[in-house]
Amino acid sequence: MLTSQAQFQDRLRSVTRKHAAMANGFTTHVRGDGLIVVKPKRRKRRGLSARGTVWFILGIIAFKSFMLASVGEANYADRLAKLSEGTILEQIGSWVMRVDPVTAQLANVLNPLL
Repeated sequence: MLTSQAQFQDRLRSVTRKHAAMANGFTTHVRGDGLIVVKPKRRKRRGLSARGTVWFILGIIAFKSFMLASVGEANYADRLAKLSEGTILEQIGSWVMRVDPVTAQLANVLNPLL
């Protein structure tokens, strides 16, 4: 008697959890034997993913390299100096846009192409 009650409670918890998950939506499909199976839709993750973060950083490095190759080192340094004297947001921008070794190497590669 106790094992059947425990099995029933486990099944009830499982059905309740599945029902709550279906509040986000569900999909249905028919199995080969003709049974219709309903499954909850998976929730999409929100927030930063590792792949998105890497692409964002690579995009910033590419943008910095393109800017450095386009305007030249002296002009780029002057623009960064002006930014570093501005508001806190401009100072953060100048810190992000500073020249690092990867940016400098990529700018040297892009220089002949521009």
